[in-house]
Amino acid sequence: MIFDNLVSRARTNIAKRRQYNRLVAEIKNLSSRDLADLRADRSEMLYQVHKQIYG
Repeated sequence: MIFDNLVSRARTNIAKRRQYNRLVAEIKNLSSRDLADLRADRSEMLYQVHKQIYG
């Protein structure tokens, strides 16, 4: 039971980290022009992604 919980939490954390890394890579690949077109701030986007994934 304890081992199952540990494995389950590890899998959940790995999935969250993969999703976070994928979104961060997408944001970092945006050019300054892309950000201007979106009227977005890179640091705010990164903050929101972290907040969305990890709470």
